[in-house]
Amino acid sequence: MHEMVLNKNQICQLLEDVTDPEIPVISIRDLGILRDIRIDHNHVEVVITPTYSGCPAMLEIERSINNTLKKNNIENFRITTILSPAWTTDWMTEEGKQKLKEYGIAPPSPTNEDDIQCPNCNSRNTSLVSQFGSTACKSLFKCNDCLEPFDYFKCH
Repeated sequence: MHEMVLNKNQICQLLEDVTDPEIPVISIRDLGILRDIRIDHNHVEVVITPTYSGCPAMLEIERSINNTLKKNNIENFRITTILSPAWTTDWMTEEGKQKLKEYGIAPPSPTNEDDIQCPNCNSRNTSLVSQFGSTACKSLFKCNDCLEPFDYFKCH
Protein backbone atom coordinates (compact mmCIF):
# COMPACT_ATOMS: atom_id res chain seq x y z
CA MET A 1 0.00 0.00 0.00
CA HIS A 2 1.29 3.45 -0.94
CA GLU A 3 1.84 5.71 2.08
CA MET A 4 0.86 9.34 1.62
CA VAL A 5 3.71 11.81 2.11
CA LEU A 6 2.54 14.85 4.02
CA ASN A 7 3.97 18.31 4.28
CA LYS A 8 3.21 21.23 6.54
CA ASN A 9 1.66 23.39 3.79
CA GLN A 10 -0.78 20.64 2.77
CA ILE A 11 -1.94 20.16 6.36
CA CYS A 12 -2.24 23.93 6.85
CA GLN A 13 -4.35 24.17 3.69
CA LEU A 14 -6.67 21.41 4.94
CA LEU A 15 -7.08 23.24 8.25
CA GLU A 16 -8.19 26.45 6.48
CA ASP A 17 -11.66 24.87 6.61
CA VAL A 18 -11.55 24.75 10.41
CA THR A 19 -13.14 27.92 11.74
CA ASP A 20 -13.91 29.32 15.16
CA PRO A 21 -17.43 28.07 15.96
CA GLU A 22 -18.29 31.45 17.48
CA ILE A 23 -16.98 33.34 14.42
CA PRO A 24 -17.48 30.97 11.47
CA VAL A 25 -15.90 33.31 8.90
CA ILE A 26 -12.41 33.14 10.37
CA SER A 27 -10.09 30.14 10.22
CA ILE A 28 -8.07 29.00 13.21
CA ARG A 29 -4.97 30.06 11.27
CA ASP A 30 -6.28 33.60 10.68
CA LEU A 31 -7.30 33.81 14.33
CA GLY A 32 -3.83 32.75 15.45
CA ILE A 33 -5.04 29.66 17.31
CA LEU A 34 -3.12 27.32 14.98
CA ARG A 35 0.42 27.66 16.33
CA ASP A 36 2.33 24.91 14.58
CA ILE A 37 2.13 21.78 12.49
CA ARG A 38 4.85 19.23 13.12
CA ILE A 39 5.41 16.19 10.93
CA ASP A 40 7.70 13.36 11.93
CA HIS A 41 7.69 10.16 9.83
CA ASN A 42 4.11 10.78 8.67
CA HIS A 43 2.92 11.45 12.21
CA VAL A 44 1.20 14.84 12.35
CA GLU A 45 1.01 17.01 15.44
CA VAL A 46 -1.27 20.03 15.30
CA VAL A 47 -0.44 22.59 17.99
CA ILE A 48 -3.14 25.03 19.05
CA THR A 49 -3.50 27.75 21.69
CA PRO A 50 -6.88 28.97 23.00
CA THR A 51 -7.72 32.66 22.77
CA TYR A 52 -8.06 32.54 26.53
CA SER A 53 -7.79 29.83 29.16
CA GLY A 54 -11.09 28.01 29.46
CA CYS A 55 -12.40 29.08 26.05
CA PRO A 56 -15.49 26.90 25.46
CA ALA A 57 -14.91 26.83 21.69
CA MET A 58 -11.68 24.82 21.98
CA LEU A 59 -13.41 21.46 22.33
CA GLU A 60 -15.34 22.10 19.11
CA ILE A 61 -12.19 23.35 17.37
CA GLU A 62 -10.35 20.15 18.36
CA ARG A 63 -13.30 18.11 17.09
CA SER A 64 -13.23 19.98 13.77
CA ILE A 65 -9.48 19.46 13.37
CA ASN A 66 -9.95 15.76 14.14
CA ASN A 67 -12.78 15.42 11.62
CA THR A 68 -10.93 17.37 8.91
CA LEU A 69 -7.78 15.26 9.20
CA LYS A 70 -9.70 11.97 9.25
CA LYS A 71 -11.86 13.06 6.30
CA ASN A 72 -8.62 13.55 4.37
CA ASN A 73 -7.33 10.08 5.28
CA ILE A 74 -4.87 11.31 7.90
CA GLU A 75 -5.14 8.90 10.80
CA ASN A 76 -1.76 9.20 12.50
CA PHE A 77 -2.06 12.54 14.32
CA ARG A 78 -2.45 14.21 17.65
CA ILE A 79 -3.73 17.61 18.68
CA THR A 80 -1.71 19.39 21.35
CA THR A 81 -3.06 22.40 23.23
CA ILE A 82 -0.47 24.72 24.73
CA LEU A 83 -1.17 27.63 27.05
CA SER A 84 2.27 29.20 27.01
CA PRO A 85 3.01 31.54 25.49
CA ALA A 86 -0.49 32.91 25.99
CA TRP A 87 -2.46 33.73 22.85
CA THR A 88 -2.40 37.34 21.75
CA THR A 89 -4.34 39.28 19.13
CA ASP A 90 -0.93 40.02 17.60
CA TRP A 91 -1.08 36.47 16.21
CA MET A 92 -4.16 37.27 14.10
CA THR A 93 -3.53 37.76 10.41
CA GLU A 94 -4.47 41.01 8.69
CA GLU A 95 -6.80 38.95 6.50
CA GLY A 96 -8.44 37.58 9.64
CA LYS A 97 -8.95 41.08 11.04
CA GLN A 98 -10.57 42.12 7.75
CA LYS A 99 -12.85 39.06 7.88
CA LEU A 100 -13.93 40.07 11.40
CA LYS A 101 -14.81 43.55 10.20
CA GLU A 102 -16.77 42.24 7.22
CA TYR A 103 -18.65 39.94 9.63
CA GLY A 104 -19.63 42.93 11.79
CA ILE A 105 -17.04 42.59 14.58
CA ALA A 106 -14.58 45.44 15.09
CA PRO A 107 -11.07 43.95 14.94
CA PRO A 108 -8.61 44.53 17.80
CA SER A 109 -6.93 47.92 17.85
CA PRO A 110 -3.77 47.71 19.92
CA THR A 111 -2.92 51.37 19.37
CA ASN A 112 -6.07 52.92 20.85
CA GLU A 113 -8.93 51.00 22.44
CA ASP A 114 -10.69 54.34 23.07
CA ASP A 115 -11.06 54.94 19.33
CA ILE A 116 -12.97 51.90 17.99
CA GLN A 117 -14.28 52.07 14.45
CA CYS A 118 -17.81 50.85 13.71
CA PRO A 119 -17.59 47.84 11.36
CA ASN A 120 -20.92 48.83 9.79
CA CYS A 121 -20.47 52.49 8.81
CA ASN A 122 -16.77 53.07 9.67
CA SER A 123 -17.58 55.90 12.09
CA ARG A 124 -15.25 56.42 15.03
CA ASN A 125 -18.09 58.03 17.00
CA THR A 126 -18.62 54.90 19.11
CA SER A 127 -19.09 54.18 22.79
CA LEU A 128 -18.54 51.22 25.06
CA VAL A 129 -21.77 49.64 26.29
CA SER A 130 -20.24 46.73 28.23
CA GLN A 131 -16.76 45.28 28.75
CA PHE A 132 -18.35 41.90 28.05
CA GLY A 133 -19.89 41.11 24.68
CA SER A 134 -21.29 37.89 23.25
CA THR A 135 -18.14 36.05 24.40
CA ALA A 136 -15.42 36.81 26.95
CA CYS A 137 -13.00 37.89 24.21
CA LYS A 138 -15.31 40.67 22.99
CA SER A 139 -16.74 43.94 24.33
CA LEU A 140 -20.08 45.43 23.30
CA PHE A 141 -20.02 48.84 21.61
CA LYS A 142 -22.62 51.09 20.03
CA CYS A 143 -22.15 53.37 17.07
CA ASN A 144 -23.47 56.85 17.85
CA ASP A 145 -23.91 57.61 14.15
CA CYS A 146 -25.65 54.55 12.65
CA LEU A 147 -26.94 53.52 16.13
CA GLU A 148 -26.00 49.86 15.55
CA PRO A 149 -24.55 47.79 18.38
CA PHE A 150 -21.46 45.73 17.55
CA ASP A 151 -18.88 43.49 19.16
CA TYR A 152 -15.28 44.60 19.47
CA PHE A 153 -12.62 41.85 19.61
CA LYS A 154 -10.57 42.86 22.68
CA CYS A 155 -6.80 43.02 22.53
CA HIS A 156 -5.00 40.39 24.56
